[in-house]
Amino acid sequence: MGRKVVLTSKSIEGVAYMELLGPIFEVVKCFGGPAYRSISHHRKLKENVNDLKRKVNDLNIRKQDLEFRKEADIRCRRVVKKEVEKWFEDLERINIELQMIEEKLRVVSYFSRARLGKFVCQKIEEAKEIYHRGNFPEGVTIDGPPTTGVTFLTTKLEGEIDVKEQIWENLMGDEVGMIGVCGMGGMGKTTIMKHINNQLLKENQFDAVIWVTVSREFNAVKLQGDIACALECCLPENKLQWATVLMEVLERKRYVLILDDVWERFSLLDVGIPEPTLHNGSKVIITSRSIEVCNSMGCKVFKVQPLSQKVSLNLFLNLVGDRVLQHPTVKEIANLIVDECGGLPLAIVTIASSMRGVDDTCEWRNALNELRERVKSVKGLDIEIFERMKFSYDRLKDSKIQNCFLYCSLYPEDYHIVEEELIEKWIDEDLIDELETRQAMQDRGRAILNKLVNNCLLERVMTYNVKEEVKVHDVLRDMALSIIRGCHHFMVQAGMQLVELPSEHKWKENLEKVSLIHNYISQVPQISPKCPNLSTLLLQENHSLKRIPESFFDHMHGLKVLDLSDTGIYDLPNSISNLENLTALVLRRCSSLRYVPSLAKLTALRKLDLFDTIIEEVPRGIEMLESLTYLDLYSRNLKELPTEILLRLSNLQYLKTWMNRRGEEVAKLRKLEILLGFFCEIQDFERYAKSLLGQGPSKYWLGVGSPTLGNIRSHPWCSHLEDVEVDKKVCFINCEIGKEDLVVLPNCVRTLTVEACHDLKSLSNISLCRKANELKTCTISWCKGIKCMVDLSLSSCNSLQNIEVLRLRCLSNLQELVKGRVAAVSTSHTPAPPAIFSSLRKFHLFRCSSIKNLFSVQLSRGLQNLEYIEVNRCEKMEKIIASEEEEENHKEEERGPKVTTYVFPKLQTLHLIKLPELKSICTSGVMVPANSLQFLSIINCLKLKKIPFSIPRLETGQPTPPPLEHGYVHPRIWWELVEFDDPDAKDVLSQVVLEFSSEEDEE
Repeated sequence: MGRKVVLTSKSIEGVAYMELLGPIFEVVKCFGGPAYRSISHHRKLKENVNDLKRKVNDLNIRKQDLEFRKEADIRCRRVVKKEVEKWFEDLERINIELQMIEEKLRVVSYFSRARLGKFVCQKIEEAKEIYHRGNFPEGVTIDGPPTTGVTFLTTKLEGEIDVKEQIWENLMGDEVGMIGVCGMGGMGKTTIMKHINNQLLKENQFDAVIWVTVSREFNAVKLQGDIACALECCLPENKLQWATVLMEVLERKRYVLILDDVWERFSLLDVGIPEPTLHNGSKVIITSRSIEVCNSMGCKVFKVQPLSQKVSLNLFLNLVGDRVLQHPTVKEIANLIVDECGGLPLAIVTIASSMRGVDDTCEWRNALNELRERVKSVKGLDIEIFERMKFSYDRLKDSKIQNCFLYCSLYPEDYHIVEEELIEKWIDEDLIDELETRQAMQDRGRAILNKLVNNCLLERVMTYNVKEEVKVHDVLRDMALSIIRGCHHFMVQAGMQLVELPSEHKWKENLEKVSLIHNYISQVPQISPKCPNLSTLLLQENHSLKRIPESFFDHMHGLKVLDLSDTGIYDLPNSISNLENLTALVLRRCSSLRYVPSLAKLTALRKLDLFDTIIEEVPRGIEMLESLTYLDLYSRNLKELPTEILLRLSNLQYLKTWMNRRGEEVAKLRKLEILLGFFCEIQDFERYAKSLLGQGPSKYWLGVGSPTLGNIRSHPWCSHLEDVEVDKKVCFINCEIGKEDLVVLPNCVRTLTVEACHDLKSLSNISLCRKANELKTCTISWCKGIKCMVDLSLSSCNSLQNIEVLRLRCLSNLQELVKGRVAAVSTSHTPAPPAIFSSLRKFHLFRCSSIKNLFSVQLSRGLQNLEYIEVNRCEKMEKIIASEEEEENHKEEERGPKVTTYVFPKLQTLHLIKLPELKSICTSGVMVPANSLQFLSIINCLKLKKIPFSIPRLETGQPTPPPLEHGYVHPRIWWELVEFDDPDAKDVLSQVVLEFSSEEDEE
């Protein structure tokens, strides 16, 4: 059938117009030139705009790829190239210009179409050029500059101030390049240099301040590696090139290199350290107990002298406490004790710490007599120092605490010992009394460690690791080793740069403990040491060690503790199977270990640690180890734990395994205190969770479901598996939760993570959060079914009142945070029930593309504890706070006096990033006090017209800046145009906010 065409008068006019314009256009086309291009711009405007959109879209896709590359590199401390930064800026500009073009297209007049069309064509060409430039075949980043240096924790300087000032004066001058600081051990050389190191970082006059502890066993390769690490530069595989590479890096810098605790002369040139000269302005400082070493290396020497009697007494009295001053006799004895310390700061500190809190005159007199007898009865400077130190050791009185201290000397000199691992070692060695629970033993270990720290026999060290660490002062370690040599038979060659195992004749029959920690031993020879009394063998951190011969353990039947952690060992010899007295077998991070022989005879074994190995089968005979209290079976290749094995291990207190477990099987382990486990079936998890309603582990990490990324071990959750002691965490991934009210959480759960559970509609649909009243942290990610977090018509979700951290990520269908009316804050004398999220401190919303309004005014009034808000890349977000009754309230305000509502009184951080539709932060009449505001980012929120900060004021009424540490806005031109509810806020904040132009990681 033919199609009927109806022509109106307007369409007839349009046809006539085109019939007239067509011939004209053809004539112009024949002549070419600007007129033709202008008409083309006019006719093809919409088509060209669509073409520009496609090209900009291609650019944005390329941008995402580049961002992934950039973010990965930034995490490796690399710096984005300037040309890449410029590329991102150009792309951002063309995105903004495209928005402008689209807005103009809706209102452009007939006569302006050609001009706009011309501009669009220019932008198309520009987009092509930007796309071409965005290839970056050589990468998007370059090696970043090294960090300036490391700041140290320091104690107050006493009598060392003068020598510190002399050293500083020579550092700042041009005459001296090499400086030596010498003095006996414990005199305070390192303390002085730590103060100078920190002052150098604060003054910022050098490109780098490099601190390296050299220690007794000098090794040029290790020193080169430590310097490279401090400079964050990569060295080639060929170690012969290291000196040349370091020389090239250092010659480009003006630096201070501090080499602490140097024991022998060495050549700077051989290591790759340029000789300090007036031309390069760099400095090298060494500390050493030997003035000969300082002189032989061409240093200007500064000797640290003993403290004067007055300074020594002040230091002693400050540490021992004010009680001493109240007893004239005790104070007199204290004076005499200080005399016996010989002005040695380390001796004063340790002895004063051991006498802290003692106010009995007899005890003070006895302490003085003991100290005098020690010093008089020995000859030799080192021995005198050791005897002064040993006074504090003896005052510990408890032999187990003393042995805990002596054990620390088994680690290398200046070694940072993780506190948790040290306590674990004390437990393994029976240095802590066997108590009913593991927690009780750890508490006892913590008390011992604190006592040693408080008595200055151990010192805590600053570290970038999350874990706390301690170390032993090298003088105290020497003292400990002298005590051990006097009454024990130990072989301690830890950190001695050994490349071979000590020869067989050194393995004496009376050996009790052997420590070869942190060496470079690559093989064990075919020897069979006859050491029937050997109870401890520590071989950890010999990364090159691959194999141990069968004969090695043949005559070590007394062995109780064997640690091969962090070695490259492939398999254990079968002779391990005969070590029937073994109580701890530690193989942590033996990432090449694939075979462990039968353990059936090791019935005394209490600890088996196979964390991060690649064994494929559970060691044979493990079911016979009924004494096991600690079992870590995390192995990337371990597939199955045979049924009923766990039921034989009824004494387990610590269990880590990623193999799927049956809930009732785990539930029968009634002594478990720490559990990391994984359940494929939600029913197994529920059976176990119900068992936790009674007595269960005090700490656990439970994974439920099947990861979308394939193997659970490759999932980001598992990036910190070594830190199993997370506090009561449950993670659901790719589970069918939400269809029925089946899932029960342990009441004590503190952290909940839900990922890729697409049947879940809201937390109200299931029993997840109805009784979990200790829940503090909740993270929901990639759940397509979620439209709201809380549906008040289904559940009150009382447990959400206790949540302190809420993270919502990639919820593509999330439309609102809370569905249903939130109860208003009570204005009567009767207290209202706690509001939803009333404990919330941190809130993150990332890539939730459907939500338009975040909080209602009613909900925001209950967020009195909120300190941190981040809303990032939510494409449709229009309002952070919006009232459902905004229009009605607006009318009420017109009838009566306007009342301002203040929300988020504790807000410290606000990040609003890439929210293209954001129009307002707060609805009319609502403001946010900036009294506590420390961090602010508003990036690419171009439609945001007004900012509702209320600036704090002095009593005089004058505005005062908030405590803002970092403030970033982009683009700056938007910031200049945006309005503020508080007229003073813009002037105050503009003084501190910076233009965000480097396209840093915004996630």
